[in-house]
Amino acid sequence: MDYFSIATILVVLSAVFGYINVRFLKLPITIGLMIISLLFTIVVIAIAQFDDTLLIQEKEFIKTIDFKTVLLDGMLSFLLFAGALHTNFTQLKVQRWPILIFATKGVLFSTFLVGMVMYYLLLLIGFEIEFIYCLLFGALISPTDPIAVLGILKKAAVPKKLETKIVGESLFNDGVGVVIFLTIFSIASATGGEFDFSDILKLFGLEVLGGLGLGVILGYFSFLLMRSIDNYEIEVIITLALVMGGTMLAQKWHLSAPLAMVAAGLILGNDTTRDSAMSEETETYVDKFWELIDVLLNTVLFILIGMEILVLTFEEPYILAGLIAIPIVLLSRYISLWLPIRYFTKRLDFVPRTNLIMTWGGLRGGISIALALSLTAEMHRELFLVITYIIVVFSIIGQGLTVEPIVKYLTRKD
Repeated sequence: MDYFSIATILVVLSAVFGYINVRFLKLPITIGLMIISLLFTIVVIAIAQFDDTLLIQEKEFIKTIDFKTVLLDGMLSFLLFAGALHTNFTQLKVQRWPILIFATKGVLFSTFLVGMVMYYLLLLIGFEIEFIYCLLFGALISPTDPIAVLGILKKAAVPKKLETKIVGESLFNDGVGVVIFLTIFSIASATGGEFDFSDILKLFGLEVLGGLGLGVILGYFSFLLMRSIDNYEIEVIITLALVMGGTMLAQKWHLSAPLAMVAAGLILGNDTTRDSAMSEETETYVDKFWELIDVLLNTVLFILIGMEILVLTFEEPYILAGLIAIPIVLLSRYISLWLPIRYFTKRLDFVPRTNLIMTWGGLRGGISIALALSLTAEMHRELFLVITYIIVVFSIIGQGLTVEPIVKYLTRKD
């Protein structure tokens, strides 16, 4: 199937499922579309009991899409730029140190904690898996997904100071998490499992700092271009060129494209840049354009996540491991956030029970699935893919539907 046909099918499904959600379910887009796509897939499986033509066609369609490449090398840069463009830069600057700690040390600690606990858990239920492969799972499941988080927090009544921490962390920690995952992946592939912590530090220096540096340079250069003209059509195109060209450069130079786009989006989105580089008309068009891109790609992404169920191998031990992994991942996140939150609480006037809210509001999504899909058979791809999928579905639907009432309960005044 050619790319145009694939894109057409996905956009048509996005329009149909999006209409059903807005008209009937009225849920946040990420939750609604995932529920609808899951139900659609289940209906297709049920119909296959009598006629498997549609099921075969849907399976073939899903297999033609390289989910990892589509998300990590394409959609992610657009989605992160759109998210950063509309993030409160002033609040983010105030909260920069806890966000930095959450997105780096927090992800690293959670990676090792999840990997260690899963190693012993899988042994108990009959899976003999090398520790480094469990560590890979820890790396892919530890980062929270900014796409899922941004989509759901728009509807939840989260206090602004806390929303900035959750959104800011999720914007940065996925890039850090991807770097950690790729580092451990390359070590596992090349050395048969020997782990050298210095390799992570080396890759951090190149990918993380290099990606952020590239984003700052491109963002500032785009700001200069936009400030020198007053034409909303060309200025919108400049932002689009920034994301596409910046992603291509980052990939060519082996830098973190997601972090580059977050940095560029924050520079163009802060109030100082907007006031000096964009007219009111330009600002409106830039915001609306990127809001539309955000919604369109979100609908496509969560439809794909829902349909991925068709390519998974659901066996009882796999499902059991996935269900047990849910509390392990949540507890690991809680523990990884505990010390930095305790340290910064009095200095930055944290909202009460911040740790609980950030643990439950830190959703997993497409990034984790994309990384799990990149595992090899030797790395127990099918097992970890099922575990990841179960956690993601629970996270988006279970946690996503309950974030708002839980936040209201935990932040209520006694």
